[in-house]
Amino acid sequence: MMRFLIFIVLVFSFSGLYAQQRYSFEYWHDGKVVLETGDTITSKIKYNLQTDIIQVSVNKKIQTYSARKVLFFEIFDITEKRYRQFYSMPFTTSTEYKSPIFFELLVEGKMTVLCRETLEYRTVTNPYSTFGNTQRLVMVFHYYLLEENGEVVDVKDTKSIWLELMGNKEEQVQKYAKENKLDYEKKYELAKIVAYYNSLFKK
Repeated sequence: MMRFLIFIVLVFSFSGLYAQQRYSFEYWHDGKVVLETGDTITSKIKYNLQTDIIQVSVNKKIQTYSARKVLFFEIFDITEKRYRQFYSMPFTTSTEYKSPIFFELLVEGKMTVLCRETLEYRTVTNPYSTFGNTQRLVMVFHYYLLEENGEVVDVKDTKSIWLELMGNKEEQVQKYAKENKLDYEKKYELAKIVAYYNSLFKK
């Protein structure tokens, strides 16, 4: 009986953990926005990359701007405890027309990497569930390269692809990632790997 009760508590504890998980885009962050008009607004900012809009709280009034109206915005992310920068850039969407959408600048240099985030349902294994694998919403990151001509191209996010892009620096980068135990599948660890690659070209 006691084991059964412990099992039930664990199941609900994990279920509650999943249900209560909140994401950065659900919070208001301190930051600033540069509009296409050139005006700069310093305020609390709430962003949503899935709809490509931001909300700005000014004098207790909330103003909403689409990526068409914004050049750049920066926040101090209270969930990540770091500054994050976002740029509005033209990109070919599912309609096959280019339109401005928001990209986070992850790392800049010889290889400039941009990022977008979406919530997607993924299959996860819950060892405390009698149903085995379950579906739940998770944050998924999609990466892009900013080319010298200003074009934004998407990148298939695999270790082999990243290393292929690094050409004859591949061995040095692999060694650095291994020594520092960096994971290509983790956003900010990938940023460190790419930043190291970029550093190899600095005089």
